[in-house]
Amino acid sequence: MPRKAKEFPEEGEFVVATVKNIHPYGAFLTLDEYPGKEGFMHISEVAPTWVKNIRDYVKEGQKVVVKVIRVDPEKGHIDLSLKRVNQQQRKAKLQEYKRAQKAENLLKMAAEKIGKDFETAWREVWVPLEEEYGEVYAAFEDAAQNGIEVLKGLIPDEWLDALKPIIEAYVEIPTVTIDAEFEITVPKPNGIEIIKEALIRARDRANEEKDIDVKFTYQGAPRYRIDITAPDYYKAEEVLESIAEEILRVIKEAGGEATLIRKEKRIRKIKRR
Repeated sequence: MPRKAKEFPEEGEFVVATVKNIHPYGAFLTLDEYPGKEGFMHISEVAPTWVKNIRDYVKEGQKVVVKVIRVDPEKGHIDLSLKRVNQQQRKAKLQEYKRAQKAENLLKMAAEKIGKDFETAWREVWVPLEEEYGEVYAAFEDAAQNGIEVLKGLIPDEWLDALKPIIEAYVEIPTVTIDAEFEITVPKPNGIEIIKEALIRARDRANEEKDIDVKFTYQGAPRYRIDITAPDYYKAEEVLESIAEEILRVIKEAGGEATLIRKEKRIRKIKRR
């Protein structure tokens, strides 16, 4: 089970917890990512409406995402809230938790490979990577995308050799794809050829960049769709802006008109082999 490097959670943090004991006035929960730590959730923090019976909302053994609203390390008190977690926050936390589980499994594979137990792996690898990246799987993603050398100096070299093939084989790197459309018209006999040439030049120039994939699709005159896949949203936006400037410049010089129509971004994952 993934666990955090720090001893106590912070106020405002979202955590995965398991309902341990339920009482008429509230419930005690164990914090899955903080071994040995328990928190209390008052009945008033269970739901936004009045709660008559807390068991209508939670049950013993149930895993929930809760928000830490108070922490007293000296007394060991941790107060939790279920009602202050919305659906988006719950989804994001569960995704983070699953990423931590993946990272733990990969680290266990590396530990077995070099004959070390997981406690040693946790101390020598998990703690420093979490402190540097915020989460260990993010460190593995960085290594998959930019090479295992990005972790050099953070963890012992023997771990780099063990993790390299494992990361290359199993780590999925999230990418962002944004869609847009161009409305392009060139009122000349060879207008279609001018448009095609402008799109091809813009696509080929963008595809020269690392981890960038640009595709154009004809949607029917005068519309052309563009799909840009990049490591992150900001890079995708940067590429789109560059392409748009190039297309608008070429089309304007040819005596035509071009308009960019924005669409929504999509998130997908690719597995690096």
